[in-house]
Amino acid sequence: MTLPHRPRGVLRADVAPGEWDVNLYDPAPDIAPYVEYYWIVRWDRRGQSPYRQQVLSHPNVHLVFEEPHAAVYGIVRSVFTRELVGAGHVFGIRFRAGGFRPFLGGPVADLADRVVPAAELFGPKITRVSDTVLATADELDRVASAETYLRSILPAPTDDATVPDPLVAEVAAIVARLTANPDLFRVDDVAEEAGMSVRRLQRLFAEYVGANPKWVLRRARLLEVAERARRGVGVDWAGLAADLGYADQAHLTRDFTATVGAPPARYAKAGPGRG
Repeated sequence: MTLPHRPRGVLRADVAPGEWDVNLYDPAPDIAPYVEYYWIVRWDRRGQSPYRQQVLSHPNVHLVFEEPHAAVYGIVRSVFTRELVGAGHVFGIRFRAGGFRPFLGGPVADLADRVVPAAELFGPKITRVSDTVLATADELDRVASAETYLRSILPAPTDDATVPDPLVAEVAAIVARLTANPDLFRVDDVAEEAGMSVRRLQRLFAEYVGANPKWVLRRARLLEVAERARRGVGVDWAGLAADLGYADQAHLTRDFTATVGAPPARYAKAGPGRG
């Protein structure tokens, strides 16, 4: 599947249509419980100044095949910035929230705000896989190579389970609920809806997501604000603040400004960042 638009959370995407291109691809059914999609970004800025693209990150871990080496990107709790220079391309795997835990074998919170060389986590073989993926011209063949590798490192199910880790689906469903419909505002409400204690919810998020439930709730609201701003003029900011559980419009404005660096109304009119 190739999507006709850039992923939600890419800041100021509509004001820089020619700076870079991205294609997204669905995972195979057996990989889908762990991977949300594959992404391929290409850019060509030869003879031009560097371009700084910012992304309001989601609660997802990414495995990225790029030069000079493959890397694992944990959740970025601020704004992620990538400078595009010259010409190049990268291939990324966006894991579902919770979906990287079986591959990591430890708390995903350990990766928060970190970029770790993939070879440190998976050994030298991943370097060869990355080289193969980046050298392959056909994008579907790239996806196939990446999936073959993922299947080779996915832990086998235990004797009493049909999947490597049944908690992955539970955590992914909770996060999907929060990010798709940001109408829950308190961690207590999330725990109650999920049928567990707040303490267990917090432990699950530290182990599987890599950020606490409060951060995920706040990021879901900010992503919604950014999306409304992207659509253009005519936003009822006071009404949106109420819908998202903010005390008032000023609270929404302060929260968005603290993360993105501009009030939502001004952000909606801003041009692309330049290096």
